Amino acid sequence: VRAWRSRPRRRSEGAAVTAADGSVGNMASGEGDNKSANLLAAETARLEEHLEGWGEVMLAADRVLRWEKPWFPAVMILAVSIVFLLIYWLDPSVLTGISCAIMMICLADYLVPTIAFRMFGSNKWTAEQQQRFHEICSNLVKTQRRIVGWWRRLFALKEEKPKMYFMTVVSVLSVVAWIGQQVHNLFLTYLIVSFILLLPGLNRHRLITKYVGMAKREINKLLKQKEKKNE
Repeated sequence: VRAWRSRPRRRSEGAAVTAADGSVGNMASGEGDNKSANLLAAETARLEEHLEGWGEVMLAADRVLRWEKPWFPAVMILAVSIVFLLIYWLDPSVLTGISCAIMMICLADYLVPTIAFRMFGSNKWTAEQQQRFHEICSNLVKTQRRIVGWWRRLFALKEEKPKMYFMTVVSVLSVVAWIGQQVHNLFLTYLIVSFILLLPGLNRHRLITKYVGMAKREINKLLKQKEKKNE
């Protein structure tokens, strides 16, 4: 009888310990979330301060990348096509191309903030623009975190499952090498750059989701038709 009566006490003690552990875990999780949010806010604030002179330019580029006007995609593709046709026509060496690219970045970093301040000034900067600028910087920080997270997962896979890591890396790089051998490198770079520039607008207008859904429905129809024929 004593043993039978002592069991509920042990269960209640275990339940109390479990509840305590759960509350501690929730508190730890909440503290971790708060710490991550504070870190994100601090990194976003530093990036905003660093890109302060690029505010108007970034907002204009954001409007173009998100296709606020229906003709923005055509303008982007036209601009990218002109740049790559110029590169194809000049046919610079690798060293010349890298030097010119770095030189253009340095000139832009020096001239754009000065020209933007003289053209727009600080009086036209509204609260709505500041909010959008904050969202852009926050998205950039989040994207950087995702890339770093993928890189860390890759190295974690190398340590935990080296064979799987080796097979995955070799397979992916082999496919990329085969594609690079079949397609001209400049044209392939043109396609990649064009897709990256069009990606924000495609996501905003949900075109990728739309066409992927259409492709899935067509594939499902074909599979069902094959199943019916086999029956």
